[in-house]
Amino acid sequence: MTPEPSAVLIANALAKTFADQSGGLDIFTDISLRAEAGESIAIIGPSGAGKSTLLSILAGLDEPSKGSVELLGQPLAGLDEHSRAEMRANHISFVFQSFQLLPELTALDNVQLALEIQGHPNPEQQAADWLDRVGLQARHQHTPARLSGGEQQRVAIARAFATQPSLLFADEPTGNLDEQTGTEIIEQLFQLNQQLNTTLILITHDTSLAQRCQRRLYLHNGRLQEQ
Repeated sequence: MTPEPSAVLIANALAKTFADQSGGLDIFTDISLRAEAGESIAIIGPSGAGKSTLLSILAGLDEPSKGSVELLGQPLAGLDEHSRAEMRANHISFVFQSFQLLPELTALDNVQLALEIQGHPNPEQQAADWLDRVGLQARHQHTPARLSGGEQQRVAIARAFATQPSLLFADEPTGNLDEQTGTEIIEQLFQLNQQLNTTLILITHDTSLAQRCQRRLYLHNGRLQEQ
C-alpha cells in the first residue's frame, strides 16, 4: 500500500476580522485548507477578496482572528515571532508581484543573501548557478535598477528556489509584467517547481494561470470553495 503524502500545510477554520467603525469587518470566515508535499494550488478570486491576507496568515506573517495553521507539523500559534521567522527562513520562499529585491545589492548578492541566512555552504557559487539557471548569466553584477521587470522577477525566482524550500508562496507573480514576459516567467516558475517538488500556493486573479495548478480554490464573499 502506498503511504499517504505528508501535509506541508494545514489550515483549520480560519477567520480574519478587521476592526472598523461598525465594530468589525469580516474578511473571511471558516476557511480550511490542506496542501500536500509537491502539490500546486491556486487561490483565485476578485480584487479585495482577501487572497493576500490569507497568504499572510498561511505563511505566519499575520495571525488569524480564529482558527489555526500548521506548517510541516508545527502549529504556528505555539511559536513566537522569532521562531516563526526562523521557520520561514528555513522552509518557505516567496515570489511577489513587486519583486522585493534589495535595491542596493546586485542580482548575485540578492540570491546569495538568502543562502547565507540559511547557512548554505559556498553561497556565492550556488547563487551564481541559480542565476545562470534562470537565464541571467550576464546579469550577476547588475543592481535591480539596471534590470528589466522580467529580469528582476527571474532574480526573485532564483532566490526563491535556491534555498530549496518545502513551500513556495507566489502572490500575483506576473502582475507587473507584460503578457509575453509573464508567460515566460510562469513557464520557468512551474518548471522549477516540478523539478524541486516544492509545494506551491499561487495567489492570482488570472483564471488561465490558475489552470496550471493541480487544484483551484475560489475565494469569494469570505468563503473558499474548490473548483
